[in-house]
Amino acid sequence: MKTEWDYTELADAYLKRPDYAQSAIDKMLEIAGVKEGDMVCDVGAGAAHLTLKLAQHGLHIWAVEPNDAMRANGIKRTSQYKNVQWAEGVGEHTGMEENQFKLVTFGSSFNVCNRQEALKETKRILKEKGWFACMWNHRDLRDPLQMKIEDILKSQVPNYSYGTRREDQTDVINESGLFQEVIYVEGSVIHEILAEDFIEGWRSHGTVQRQSKDKFDFINEEIRKVIEATGEQYIKVPYTTRIWMAQLR
Repeated sequence: MKTEWDYTELADAYLKRPDYAQSAIDKMLEIAGVKEGDMVCDVGAGAAHLTLKLAQHGLHIWAVEPNDAMRANGIKRTSQYKNVQWAEGVGEHTGMEENQFKLVTFGSSFNVCNRQEALKETKRILKEKGWFACMWNHRDLRDPLQMKIEDILKSQVPNYSYGTRREDQTDVINESGLFQEVIYVEGSVIHEILAEDFIEGWRSHGTVQRQSKDKFDFINEEIRKVIEATGEQYIKVPYTTRIWMAQLR
């Protein structure tokens, strides 16, 4: 499916991305009151990072992903789960039946949608009193190693912006008029990863790719130098999983 942002070339690198904090996912599911067997739609499911977390709770999941390469990786990673089905679609047009889901999630995908249209579509496919949730993993930019990487980004892209993915989503959700009070949930996770895999993971960073354009490869090489200079085979990267969720009115 053709979308504004094509993740085909980034699909394999996405496999190196960190998992969401288990504590944050558990809290989200507790608040939403979902239980084993409930229907959940994971929109922009990509390489199944969130889908896998949901599947492990025994939820019945429709994973919606527009990009063929990303979806292929997601299908492969969730092949052992009979409670996961995949479909082609986007946040604004999921292709799902109306009034079907107890929870609709957007894992690092809400920012690439027309958010108001995606919220309308979420309302359409949610059951009465169902829940919406969007989330991202944010690197802790106070970590010394991450500060060095930030210096590289800012030196090559002076006006670099994380865009809406690091913004508070409360006002956007409230603007729709479709949901009750927004609830914020967060949890911390230390992502221990092979240094080489962390380096490769930066090649999946669509936000950097879009803004750096012809400097993207150079930026990745500079990040490689910083990581290799640590002399470590594995590195520990602190992340915070941030979730905004709200119940349908």
